[in-house]
Amino acid sequence: MDRLRGLWDFDDFEGTERRLHEQLGLETSDAGRAEVLTQLARVESLRDDFGACERLLEQAETLAGSSEVAKVRIDLERGRKLRSSGDPAAALPLFEAAFERASAAGQDFLAGDALHMCAISVDNVEATEQWTQRGLDFGERRPAAAYWAGPLLNNLGWSYYDAGNCRRALELFERALEVRLQDPENEAAIAFAREAVETARQALD
Repeated sequence: MDRLRGLWDFDDFEGTERRLHEQLGLETSDAGRAEVLTQLARVESLRDDFGACERLLEQAETLAGSSEVAKVRIDLERGRKLRSSGDPAAALPLFEAAFERASAAGQDFLAGDALHMCAISVDNVEATEQWTQRGLDFGERRPAAAYWAGPLLNNLGWSYYDAGNCRRALELFERALEVRLQDPENEAAIAFAREAVETARQALD
């Protein structure tokens, strides 16, 4: 799993930022500090402060050295920044590179994250379907990446919903809910999955 994931609360950026700064002070290597800096960069990207995000990623690059994990994180967060700022086409090669590097390094959770980002960075539902299936297949082979089945199925469901195919969307939302229910402690994700199922059912009524 991602050793820094537990520091995140996507509903509380200030708390997340505080915990990440605390972690930065605990790191004992430049590569470790580079990893944390990429997560601070992600906070800024989620705030739509893309300039601050890039500056933090540049700092991370100066510290990463030969660390494959740090390089994966840099590619992931720069890709997220580009996608969020309106350039998904430029983001896709970074996510692809992050997947290849993470997979080769045995960082399966991060590799799954990269595949899930590839799936939402393409511009048509057929390509989204292909990347989603690749992510699902990877998660079946690599248990550490199995978490990503829920987000992959959910995102593909919304792609079909937005395209007007609510029946296919419902099938995917129901599959996503099944996956989410296997992680009963993630109550927020389960609630979101139930809401998606209900939205698709109402659209079909």
